[in-house]
Amino acid sequence: MDSTVKKLASGAGILLSRAVQFTEEKLGHAEKTELDAHFENLMARADTTRHWTEKIMRQTEVLLQPNPGTRMEDFVYEKLEKKVPARQCNVELLGQFMTDAGNEFGPSTPYGKTLIKCGETQKLLGSAEKEFVQASMMSFLTPLRNYVEGDYKAIAKERRLLESKRLDLDACKTRLRKARASEAKASAEPDFQDIRPRNFVLSASISGLAASTAEGENNIALWAKEVTKAEQDLRVAQLEFDRQAEVTRLLLEGLSSTHANHLRSLHEYVDAQVTYYAQCYQYTVDLQKQIGSTPTPLPARPLHPNAPPSSTIPLAPTPVTADGANLGLAGRRSARVLYDYDAGDSSELSLLADEVITVYSIPGLDSDWLMGERGNQRGKVPVTYLDLVKS
Repeated sequence: MDSTVKKLASGAGILLSRAVQFTEEKLGHAEKTELDAHFENLMARADTTRHWTEKIMRQTEVLLQPNPGTRMEDFVYEKLEKKVPARQCNVELLGQFMTDAGNEFGPSTPYGKTLIKCGETQKLLGSAEKEFVQASMMSFLTPLRNYVEGDYKAIAKERRLLESKRLDLDACKTRLRKARASEAKASAEPDFQDIRPRNFVLSASISGLAASTAEGENNIALWAKEVTKAEQDLRVAQLEFDRQAEVTRLLLEGLSSTHANHLRSLHEYVDAQVTYYAQCYQYTVDLQKQIGSTPTPLPARPLHPNAPPSSTIPLAPTPVTADGANLGLAGRRSARVLYDYDAGDSSELSLLADEVITVYSIPGLDSDWLMGERGNQRGKVPVTYLDLVKS
């Protein structure tokens, strides 16, 4: 019990000493031990790394899961160390609704058949999104979170210990400085023989003189003892401060390896993005081909991701007459192909980028299409894929 009380009292005394030293430093009444410039740069670098890593991590979480309620639910399951229940993403839900609607409208109808095909593709896109999210969580988010919630917390803990050791060191310096000043003051007290009055009667004050001399010698001895103890405490405090500074420095210098790990994780994240978007592109191109071959009341208008706005695309020519008059686009024209195009059925003509073909219009052909010829091959071609050559 007594040892516990002594420990509590000692701890309270240390905390009080640190508080006094901190307050005096803020008021400008005490000196502060400054760290070297390299150490300060390392600490600033650690703070900057934590700041931006946390921002990137939070925004990546929002990107991968935009729903804040779902993010909170996943966070709770993670803290409880329970498996997150399987749930459909928004794209998969859309695909399910499209499939159900297509079956309701009738799989044999053009609209119902197309809805079902679109729904199947949306489900594939949803599966690709889930794979991308999982890969990003494992390869990118986890290393960032490990730094923010693990490595940086360890650095912050050691920095707090270092600050405590610095306060202890500066408090010991202050105590030693005060003890030396008091010792010097006690040693410099004027001798009684030098300050006695001329008419001083020695016989009447011999006892007071002896007491005063003894008290002065006692004070000097006490302050000398205090100086010795303060010097010893200072050596111990300096040793502990140096040891803690070295531990903290080693952790801070590990930031280089942290940046290298984050760089590797960033490469893996980009690779996951490339895979995801390539899958999405392939799924949507396949869907475009499928619905392009589905009979519909109106001809489909194929689009390309890099196609120019519709306002910049020349309109198809007006139908020709029986005698070849009123051709609109001056009859048969040459056109350069802008993008590759795979024919959706036998009535269309496949195209290769940068090749030149002959195009013209025929009666009853939709305005989004022209007839194209390449040698003895002939078929419909989309206007959006062509750049008509001026005659």
